[in-house]
Amino acid sequence: MSILSPESLAVLEKQGIELPSWAFGNSGTRFKVFGTPGTPRDPWEKIADAAQVNQYTALAPTVALHIPWDVVDSYSDLRTYAEDLGVALGTVNSNTFQDDDYKFGALTHEDAAIRRKAIDHHLACIDVMDATGSRDLKIWLAEGSNYPGQADLRGRQDRLQDSLQKIYDRLGEDQRLVLEYKFFEPAFYHTDVPDWGTSYAQVSALGDKAMVCLDTGHHAPGTNIEFIVMQLLRLGKLGSFDFNSRFYADDDLIVGAADPFQLFRILFEVVRGGGLNNPDVAFMLDQCHNVEDKIPGQIRSVLNVQEMTARALLVDREALTAAQKSGDVLAANAVFMDAFYTDVRPALADWRESRGLAADPMAAYLASGYPQKIAADRVGGVQAGWGA
Repeated sequence: MSILSPESLAVLEKQGIELPSWAFGNSGTRFKVFGTPGTPRDPWEKIADAAQVNQYTALAPTVALHIPWDVVDSYSDLRTYAEDLGVALGTVNSNTFQDDDYKFGALTHEDAAIRRKAIDHHLACIDVMDATGSRDLKIWLAEGSNYPGQADLRGRQDRLQDSLQKIYDRLGEDQRLVLEYKFFEPAFYHTDVPDWGTSYAQVSALGDKAMVCLDTGHHAPGTNIEFIVMQLLRLGKLGSFDFNSRFYADDDLIVGAADPFQLFRILFEVVRGGGLNNPDVAFMLDQCHNVEDKIPGQIRSVLNVQEMTARALLVDREALTAAQKSGDVLAANAVFMDAFYTDVRPALADWRESRGLAADPMAAYLASGYPQKIAADRVGGVQAGWGA
């Protein structure tokens, strides 16, 4: 008998984790970007690779786009192409951090003409969403200052609110704006959207169609990320996750690699707060693979999220609540740890086979011949963003 109940398996069957198109391009650090055989040369090939992850895991039904990295002549054609491969186009991510005009800000810039240029870029992203059927426009801003006195901190917040409002007003009835935060980099003294509180304050002023995006790598060391997850779910403002892993800062490593227990704790709060399989909360990866192959890296990532979700579902909620109410600290912690230390991989492998999937998705992909085919067919694959 499986350690996973039929109810838990039914929940897991509905789980979906969006893949980032840029994870399939060559990416790395500011010191070196290592190439990989078979790297996609255009958005079409990125989507084809993403579809491979979904084919072997049934966990990745959508692919996020990044504009202008994923510009094509016809987004409706790209949408049809993705659907023919069994996936859909998801979140559209804007980019206002690779243009010389944005050196001192984009949506927060002192110059109204530059702010207008940045706003128009986001309006163009919404046009892409109209063509792809995408719901979410995700905004991350590389804006801030490096030195005390360099910028008017309050003025930049006011300008940001005004810019975001203009973008928000263009959204369709079923579209959303999700505002991502990051506590530093590339701005080092202050960042315009450094934390969940700032993001929450900005989106709350916009309206019900504006939400917070939480990137698990965008926090100071020691931050209790699961507390933030709980709070945003409690407030009804957690719009999306960007899952990755970090040892030091925004490392963008495979989710769960550095601290599996943290991923477990986060997913427990997702379950506890009603965020799992909630259409209002989008799960997405945001990772830049530097030394590992791209498709296997994404397969490993979605499986890590699935495995920790399964463990979170094993927490004996009744026993946990009883221990918490009685003040039995060690018993409560033991309930938590028992679930975390349970190896769910054999049960998940059996379950995959019962659904017609390979027990080991990684092995099945590596044996498929696809890695060899793209290595032979593709020459001149591009970097994920810079130089694309």
